[in-house]
Amino acid sequence: MRDGRLYDPDEDHAFPDQRVNEVLAYLDDDPEVQTYLEAQNVNPVDRMRYNDHGAKHVEIVKNRALCLYDLLKDAGVEFDGATDQGLEEADEAVIIALATTLHDIGHVVHRDDHTYYSIPLAADLLDRILADFYETQTAVRVKGETLHAILCHTTEENPLTLEAGVVRVADALDMEQGRSRIPYEYGGRGINTVSSQAIERVSLKPGDEARVLVEISMRNAAGVYQVDELLKAKLRDSGLESHVRIIALNTSEGDDNIVERIEL
Repeated sequence: MRDGRLYDPDEDHAFPDQRVNEVLAYLDDDPEVQTYLEAQNVNPVDRMRYNDHGAKHVEIVKNRALCLYDLLKDAGVEFDGATDQGLEEADEAVIIALATTLHDIGHVVHRDDHTYYSIPLAADLLDRILADFYETQTAVRVKGETLHAILCHTTEENPLTLEAGVVRVADALDMEQGRSRIPYEYGGRGINTVSSQAIERVSLKPGDEARVLVEISMRNAAGVYQVDELLKAKLRDSGLESHVRIIALNTSEGDDNIVERIEL
């Protein structure tokens, strides 16, 4: 796990990883899934000049989610989604990987209410994908937990499992300036684009007071919106509030900084 930013299947992890690594490789080679990841960016970016919600966004969210999950497992946090369904520990990471990969495919229909369009589209894909890894009864349970995590990545629905909470928080951790490059170059100056341009780097590390420390470097006060309005909202009611500490630092020089430090 490189600086809490990149999940490496070849590294040792605090959870059984063979099953999720096989699923990740399957998803990378699946033409239907990969086409969705490209097609889902047309509405938000090309047509609405909004931030990236395509393959790059999904890759970042998936990596951050698995890194966050690994840190939490290493700190002894017990997950409940797979357990409640009588699934194995190895299925926790599978649920997270599938949900982060498919959480935004509803954008192929429309950006507005995309979460609710993602559910039926993901359900069809999951029926095919899970049949290659599980017998029917287990596949149904993994599917249900994955769809729950997809639904709850938005703040309109609260996660009922820690797996879903990880997906929700990880979605907000894709906030660095590269995400808004295309709409910014098109002239987009909305608050999401401008604030994202202010974020330089996001890193996840083992924490002291909390299990996980999220460190955010921002170049100016515009980044406050990403931290205080978006990330804080996703962390609230995620089930991870007591496990995650967030520190954001304004790295710009000068005595006129409006914000020097935010801590959640």
